[in-house]
Amino acid sequence: MDLKISASVLNSDMSQLGNEVRRVELAGVHMLHLDVMDGVFVKSITFGDYIQSSLRPHTNLIFDTHLMVNEPTRLIPLFVKAGSDIITIHIESECLPLDTLRLIRSFGIKAGLCIKPNTPAQAVFPFLKEADMILIMTVEPGMGGQEFMTDMLPKIRAIRQEIVRQGLNTDIEVDGGINQKTAQLAQQAGANILVAGSYLFNEGDMGKAVRQLTVDN
Repeated sequence: MDLKISASVLNSDMSQLGNEVRRVELAGVHMLHLDVMDGVFVKSITFGDYIQSSLRPHTNLIFDTHLMVNEPTRLIPLFVKAGSDIITIHIESECLPLDTLRLIRSFGIKAGLCIKPNTPAQAVFPFLKEADMILIMTVEPGMGGQEFMTDMLPKIRAIRQEIVRQGLNTDIEVDGGINQKTAQLAQQAGANILVAGSYLFNEGDMGKAVRQLTVDN
């Protein structure tokens, strides 16, 4: 699978969001990762569908919407309307994963399923056929700038092995503490989409940072 980079808006200069999105495009990033937090599932609150919809007319980037919310089902239609290309829900949220993944896909977009660090890999195995992407958190969700948890690497491997065993082509996305070193570790373990925040937005030459993440191992 080709490696893709998803730039996390959470780490951008939100006062210059339109300019930051243009910067991401020029750097050669493939996707825009939009973390939606409700202050319940995680302590932080970020933004709603209206912010995302305001960006949609100004970019052709894939909108990779990550719902870190307690009740994702009621928000899915709003973010579909706001232009999401992928909507990812948490297996730990208050929803029926199978039904919710099918709901997302019924709108003609991709569905992702996310697991937090303390959730075992096996929790997602029953849902792989309905998920276009599995998102593995390599930090505790809710705040940017944390260090990559290397003990998540076996989880990435286990999920990739199960995807192969089931004969699927499911993407594995990794979010948290991605830099040049951890990007290689995640790819070697089986990830093919990397969410990068601080590493990209703190770099003056974002294009160089992207190239460093995508260098062949």
